[in-house]
Amino acid sequence: MDTSHKTSFQFISEPSDINFGGKVHGGVVMKWIDQAAYTCARTWSESYCVTVYVGGIRFYKPINIGEVIKVDSTVIYTGSSSIHIMVEVYSRDFSQKEFEKKTHCIIIFVSVDENGNPQKVKPWVAQTDQEKKLEEYATRLKSLRENIHNEMKPFFNE
Repeated sequence: MDTSHKTSFQFISEPSDINFGGKVHGGVVMKWIDQAAYTCARTWSESYCVTVYVGGIRFYKPINIGEVIKVDSTVIYTGSSSIHIMVEVYSRDFSQKEFEKKTHCIIIFVSVDENGNPQKVKPWVAQTDQEKKLEEYATRLKSLRENIHNEMKPFFNE
């Protein structure tokens, strides 16, 4: 089974990750998301990639210092040069067997050549019913982003 469209990191949250409330800082979680998603995008594209969009970051519950962290990244859609990655962050105390979902987001990368120009990526083809649902989710989000962009054009100089 080809798993080049998925990556998973596991590690322990550290005291240096703490915020003023005593939990893992949201910015640290965002860094984990970017690193895991980049690894997934780079593995899929086999080339350098740049982050072009991070959206819908949803923090469900705080993460405690010293918990086991798992960051799962999955390709859910590809455009001609873009790779859409779903990232889910889980954590668990060492006394627990099961991870609990703490954060979810979609992050989009574009594969670029040595001059920074977008380059084609191999297409990702959904195989399972779940993958097909995630691909549909990604295409609906893409359409929503385009609609929002068009509605906001009068307010921004581009």
